[in-house]
Amino acid sequence: MSPRKVRLVIDVIRKMPIDKALDQLQFLNKLAADPVKKLIESAVANADHNFSIERSNLYIKEIKADEAITLKRWMPRAHGRATVLRKRACHIHLTLAEIVESGKKTAKKTKIEAPVKLEQVVADAEKRGKKNMKKEDKKSSTKVNADTTSGKGFTTKNFNRKSGV
Repeated sequence: MSPRKVRLVIDVIRKMPIDKALDQLQFLNKLAADPVKKLIESAVANADHNFSIERSNLYIKEIKADEAITLKRWMPRAHGRATVLRKRACHIHLTLAEIVESGKKTAKKTKIEAPVKLEQVVADAEKRGKKNMKKEDKKSSTKVNADTTSGKGFTTKNFNRKSGV
């Protein structure tokens, strides 16, 4: 959406408390109202989750729409001509502030797990492989078959394997 269209919407809600701004956006008859409303709700949710700030204590300190990349498209016109269609976009920058300072300036710290080392994964897989081999050795059986022509006995091991052929 072009920044000019978005600026019409954000000029209405600048410096407003969050609840009043969302009410204004709900009844504003502009297509840019929906993305701006979604942006404000996301920013409020981030403030609540990351900083534990109450929703009723927030207001829109600063909001601006800057121009972004313009996509150039072509449309056929009369007599074999083509005209340029400029599909404009914008970046919306939003800053929220507290009406009454609560003193919460730092974000919650999340615990980050240590990265997994590839050598450790390979070693664990090898250990599991050796345990599985021991179990298979117990399962495999040794049979004594009698050879009828020579009268000698011989031993064979039967393994349960899938053939790749």
